[in-house]
Amino acid sequence: MVTDYAEFIGEINRALGIPADYAKSRGLTLQIEAWPHELVIVSAPDAPRPVRLHETTAAAWTRLHTAAARDEITLLPLSGYRSVARQEEIFRRKLGVGQSVEEILLINAAPGYSEHHTGRALDIGTPNDPPCMESFAETTAFHWLKKHAGDFGFHLSYPRVNLHGISYEPWHWCWYG
Repeated sequence: MVTDYAEFIGEINRALGIPADYAKSRGLTLQIEAWPHELVIVSAPDAPRPVRLHETTAAAWTRLHTAAARDEITLLPLSGYRSVARQEEIFRRKLGVGQSVEEILLINAAPGYSEHHTGRALDIGTPNDPPCMESFAETTAFHWLKKHAGDFGFHLSYPRVNLHGISYEPWHWCWYG
């Protein structure tokens, strides 16, 4: 089955113009999508779009979120699980407005390679800071996460210098348990 999934992802990425050596050259591995029954909504009921995480990650997020709140830090879940189809949509939309494949791959992993597919990745924000912007690195929330997130199994996936060739994303954290 993994071979079929790999072939399916390969077909999508070839159609998008992603280089055949993309995963190898970026040190990325194929990410298997979480099953819908494994996903739990972690966002507030009034959120514009529900943020879903794998149930084990959701439990870790709840512990992290509660600990931050005890320290008077407000963390907001901005984005969690994202399907391969949604990643492909994002990629096609950016191609449609004239961005090159190379430009897109600086910001987005190719379909099949995003940690968001697993339900273990979470984009985190804080009030009064624009979502998913580098300015998050200057917030007290980010400094708190750098100090404490590892205690809950979360790690910053894309620091300033990373071997994956993805731009610095201080908001993107992944749970490894």
